[in-house]
Amino acid sequence: MSDHADDSVDHEPPIDQRKQDEKRTNPLHGVTLERMLNELVDGMGWEAMADRVPVRCFESDPSVSSSLKFLRKTPWAREKVEGLYLSMVRRRDRKRQ
Repeated sequence: MSDHADDSVDHEPPIDQRKQDEKRTNPLHGVTLERMLNELVDGMGWEAMADRVPVRCFESDPSVSSSLKFLRKTPWAREKVEGLYLSMVRRRDRKRQ
């Protein structure tokens, strides 16, 4: 039996290559939660955001600061906000074409 590793095994790309691939394929790469919130507020307003993601920090005396605190502690709500942001960006990009 040989001491060499099985050459037929697929090898993962180097870490640097995986990071580059993620940057290209992840539309949220490099976008902070604060930037998402500010763009959503500017683009649709707190009331529309609260209609789509019904959380108290959007409904009652909303602020970016309070929303950031809540979303950083609440993964399900953050995922909804990220999805809302992606939808807004896609619509905006389609209008530009």
